[in-house]
Amino acid sequence: MTTFSRIIPAGEPCLFDLAKGATLAIIDLEGNQAVDTLFYNAADPRERFDPQRTLRRQNNAYLTTGSVLYSNLGNPLLTIIDDNCGRHDTLGGACAQESNAVRYALDKRYMHSCRDNFLRAALLNGRLAKRDIGANINFFMNVPVTPEGGLAFADGISAPGKSVTLEAEMDVIVLISNCPQLNNPCNGWNPTPVEIRVTEPSPGNPVDGV
Repeated sequence: MTTFSRIIPAGEPCLFDLAKGATLAIIDLEGNQAVDTLFYNAADPRERFDPQRTLRRQNNAYLTTGSVLYSNLGNPLLTIIDDNCGRHDTLGGACAQESNAVRYALDKRYMHSCRDNFLRAALLNGRLAKRDIGANINFFMNVPVTPEGGLAFADGISAPGKSVTLEAEMDVIVLISNCPQLNNPCNGWNPTPVEIRVTEPSPGNPVDGV
């Protein structure tokens, strides 16, 4: 039974709790929308998603069904239990003032970014701070590694209705930025809404959206 669902408009953040055993489905409603996401231990947010440990454990730079997301303390945070997109990026990071200027042009520096979204949601909620914003996952984003070892921000490989579903291995905080980037070919230069659906393992344990 879906206990919490929300449409996240293009360019907006969302922060909420996910109980152990609950599942989170992220649906790419119109296709190729980058969904920048961070995960934290709800009991102690100093424990958070660690991309290096995650990639080392699974020996793969990308995430898909069966991938376990590990924390900086080596504990499983979530497991991807279903994915019909195929892979999700862990290398490209979140767009920010600095990356907008470096990747695109100096006059793009002050465009709205995922880092801005992360900070805004974290500070408004009060449970996270600037120091808690680390390396993120980019669901549905296509960042292939070039033969030379660099990164390419390429056209997306998702499509309308594609989704990824994760099961929480502990109580977690989920922080999402539905990427506002107008310069990113991964979303076809057209940010679009996404939907999130949380399903509890049993009734009587509601999830509060923030």
